[in-house]
Amino acid sequence: MQFDAVLFDMGGVLVTGPFAGFASYEIEHNLPADTIRRINATNADSNGWARYERGEIDRDEFCRVYTLEAAALGFRIDADAVLMCMKSERVPEMIELMGRLQGRLKLGMITNNLHPMNRADSLIADLLDAFDVVVESSVEGVRKPDPAIYRLACERLAVTADRCVFLDDLGVNLKPARALGMTTIKVIDPAVAAGELATLLA
Repeated sequence: MQFDAVLFDMGGVLVTGPFAGFASYEIEHNLPADTIRRINATNADSNGWARYERGEIDRDEFCRVYTLEAAALGFRIDADAVLMCMKSERVPEMIELMGRLQGRLKLGMITNNLHPMNRADSLIADLLDAFDVVVESSVEGVRKPDPAIYRLACERLAVTADRCVFLDDLGVNLKPARALGMTTIKVIDPAVAAGELATLLA
């Protein structure tokens, strides 16, 4: 099959995701494993995290709401500290792969984020420049897994979904992409995912 575009998630694909930071916070504060992911998964489309990713509330309101949501589940959480533990590093295999694709196919990014990405950030500045289209939840007011965000990326790239490959580390974000006709790759091991994409594009 021929493809016109490859779409990447940011956190968990091109850069490391937040889960290691969450785990460190939980250990430091004697919380059960995956406490933060449990909070984030409760009322996943309407909770404070989702609203912050859509740009509907600011950081102060997020911290207030998130603290209450955690308390409702029986946890005492410092929401600001949770945000501060979200540190990322580049994923070399994916960065190298993206570089090889430049000029061959259109490149897009679909990312859920808490605030618009800063091109002055040395971690991501050159990555952003490599993409033809970057779609951010905090800018658009819509987030994965809402099908609208995938349609928006395709529209801006001027491609059809069935001619796209989409890489994400979360199955919940891949399901609607597949339903729209995209070929999807779940990124667990970056080297394996890079190999899968190379095979698809061969």
